Amino acid sequence: MDHGRFSRRFFLMGTVAAAAGCATGVSRRRIVGRRVSPNEKLNIAGIGVGGQGASDLDNLSRENIVALCDVDERRAAQTFRRFPKANRYRDFRVMLEKQKEIDAVVVATPDHVHAVASMMAIKMGKHVYCEKPLTHTIYEARKLAEAAREAGVATQMGNSGQASDGVRLLCEWIWDGAIGPVREVHNWSDRPLGWWPQGIERPKGTSPVPAGVDWDLWLGPAPYRPYNPAYLPFVWRGWFDFGTGALGDMGCHSFDPIFRALKLGHPTSVEASSTEVFKETYPLASIVRYRFPARGDMPPVELTWYDGGLKPGRPEELEERQEMGKGGTLFVGDKGEMVGIPRRRGGMLLPRSRRQEYTPPPKTLPRSPGHFEEWIAACKGGKPAGANFEFASLVTEVVLLGNIAVRTGKKLRWDGPNLKITNVREANDYLHCEYRKGWTL
Repeated sequence: MDHGRFSRRFFLMGTVAAAAGCATGVSRRRIVGRRVSPNEKLNIAGIGVGGQGASDLDNLSRENIVALCDVDERRAAQTFRRFPKANRYRDFRVMLEKQKEIDAVVVATPDHVHAVASMMAIKMGKHVYCEKPLTHTIYEARKLAEAAREAGVATQMGNSGQASDGVRLLCEWIWDGAIGPVREVHNWSDRPLGWWPQGIERPKGTSPVPAGVDWDLWLGPAPYRPYNPAYLPFVWRGWFDFGTGALGDMGCHSFDPIFRALKLGHPTSVEASSTEVFKETYPLASIVRYRFPARGDMPPVELTWYDGGLKPGRPEELEERQEMGKGGTLFVGDKGEMVGIPRRRGGMLLPRSRRQEYTPPPKTLPRSPGHFEEWIAACKGGKPAGANFEFASLVTEVVLLGNIAVRTGKKLRWDGPNLKITNVREANDYLHCEYRKGWTL
């Protein structure tokens, strides 16, 4: 399989994006789609409009919602009622070919359809907002970023926390030396516990497809299998063919501020340990350890991910009454530690003496008007949004690389610029997957 090559220019732009914190490292580009003035409304289409897609469209409802596409009429029913004037479709390919006035699309399908839907829209000159994780495979993430750059369209990944003041404060504090040079980061989530099943085998037998569900279209590029309620809605996240597990679900949220504050690029290696890995589903719990090289005056750093209820050791300086929470981040520096990110109720410096003696720096990074507002402004000729695909693809690639380490159970050495695992040849097979006939990137 030709995985393509990662140009030096793209690598540098991704690194600049991380280093800039809230900046993106992407210059303004010619938009190939319809020119929309700042005072004009965008014509937006939704692909996957139940669940998270419904929420996304609500946040964009001040624009013109002109088309809605979903393969599950039951899940989409409320959104159909919310926007009665929008045309309805089941197949996004039909929608994009037929409804030429669409300026931008919101992709909120299961993970395995993100790339094929986003890519078709990009190639047609549409601006794209795509939910996290940006793609289902590393190769898809690389190609999507390249296509968006070539087309000059405005993009945004759906990790809304990137627009928060907390992310900007984190960058300002870390760069100010609040805890000194950071050498370790620990990031954890309780998922999938109580959210969706993992560590299971494929169900036996078949079940009737519910009325209103087009199962063949729901499968999209994934290999065919009979319908079973074990796959939808939402519970698809634990299956290799459809989702990206707990790390894919939450990593694009929680890695984003870490990448920005520590100016991370690609890791040099990744390794994982987990409960039993089944043939088709992610394990019940895992620990993934990434090692990143030095960046400028920042030392090498080790980033460790925990899921399924696993957590790092409790910091000795953390007071007994204080909980680490079901999910969180711990930064370990030479002068202290930080639990969470700076915000009104978080971003706690440890030990207490460090918290008492530290004076936060003045605000230096520009604040965001809002996650969705960033994308709308970019679609209308403004600066690139904070989670544009140039930056979002880098974070997505690294997140998905952790899943490959889980599936192989081996320490992997990663050549990011050349999109290659250098020491375990067969692991490269997980960089992408074969699409079902009729589906292309």
